[in-house]
Amino acid sequence: MNITIALAYLLSSILFILGLKNLSSPKTARRGNQLAMSAMLIAIVVTLTKNEILDFTLIIIGLIIGSAIGAIIARKIQMTAVPQMVALFNGLGGGASALVALAEYNRLSGDIRIDVIISMVVSLFIGAITFTGSLVAFGKLQGLIRGTPVVFKAQRFFNMLLFALFLIMGIIVTINPANSTGLLIILAIALILGILFVMPIGGADMPVVISTLNSCSGLAAAATGFVLSNNILIICGALVGASGFILTRIMCKAMNRSITNIIFGSVGTVSVNNNNNDKRVVVNYTEEDASIMLEAAQKVIIIPGYGLAVAQAQFALQELVTMLINSGIDVRYAIHPVAGRMPGHMNVLLAEANVSYDLLFDLGDINDSFQNTDVALVVGANDVINPAARSEKDSPLYGMPILNADQAKTVIICKRSLSPGYSGADNELFYQKKTLMIFGDAKESINKIIKLLKT
Repeated sequence: MNITIALAYLLSSILFILGLKNLSSPKTARRGNQLAMSAMLIAIVVTLTKNEILDFTLIIIGLIIGSAIGAIIARKIQMTAVPQMVALFNGLGGGASALVALAEYNRLSGDIRIDVIISMVVSLFIGAITFTGSLVAFGKLQGLIRGTPVVFKAQRFFNMLLFALFLIMGIIVTINPANSTGLLIILAIALILGILFVMPIGGADMPVVISTLNSCSGLAAAATGFVLSNNILIICGALVGASGFILTRIMCKAMNRSITNIIFGSVGTVSVNNNNNDKRVVVNYTEEDASIMLEAAQKVIIIPGYGLAVAQAQFALQELVTMLINSGIDVRYAIHPVAGRMPGHMNVLLAEANVSYDLLFDLGDINDSFQNTDVALVVGANDVINPAARSEKDSPLYGMPILNADQAKTVIICKRSLSPGYSGADNELFYQKKTLMIFGDAKESINKIIKLLKT
């Protein structure tokens, strides 16, 4: 039986690794999800069999309730709310790890090996931070909490003080595992630090926050695996933690910033005021103007942003793209790594509309093509096309790699208003002569363009 369990865990580990590898590309992402789900199913079944549980009543009840909730969420969730859902799931993963660590501590009743108690402390600490931090991220994304950074004087000092207190209590609990009060103090510290970790971070950095919390949930799970001596949980948690860390690095590189700068930078508190605002004029173009420009173009690059998700315009946009391609126009999508409110948000959004993966290009692969492009069609994007990132050193976007939409011959921007993006920086591209601003709901505007092109 032990050999069978070991082989099953090995198979599950291989499927997890293959699933993660397939998730690295939009073309194979669905297969990756299927492999990972199969791996998790095997891991759960084998674990329950291994532990020889006598009464499955509570487990079956939990399985039914959890599956029902998951199925309802999967069917009802809108694409605009996916980032909130991911943040919430990260929090639930961290919370589960913390609860398992506490439950195992109570089960062992103080007779705990040093390696196990250290793992418990780590699992409890990281899991609790992930839980409350993810809840705050969810609140910010959902609009329940102010999206701009919330800071107070001596906040960093207070955070350092709490962390030092955690280290002290961690040492005390490790030396004396029977000190349950110390473990509860660690739990309280971690819950507070999770809140203080995310509250100072603005909406512009939410993709990085989500990937960081995802990494933390994996690390908490891996630590819990050591607590339970469960190899598959260690492997699965380590994979999530490592991949989340790599994704965080990718997000930071896309913003030309370090993770410490994001955590302590309080991006969003700076509002950029341009003294020339009163002198600049924005011409309100119509969908007819846009249809004429698109019809005459040979090469078009489309830049989606969070506004596309808000308007649920991905299906209308893909219909427009299909029409343009059938007319012999070269059309591609340019995807910025931090477009939207979570990593890969635009890829998921466009996949929902069955956009061919061959049409999707990352920033590094398509940026040089803008100078030879007739029309750059921007739908709901802002900060990722802001030229201030190149030249204005006082801008919070300075140094961030952007899509070179301003290098196209004509720029068409579908946007509700001139309001700035999450960074608070005004966008000079809105006022350039080559830019056609079309104000209003993106879905309605695109449908009007489609109707005009059909006539």
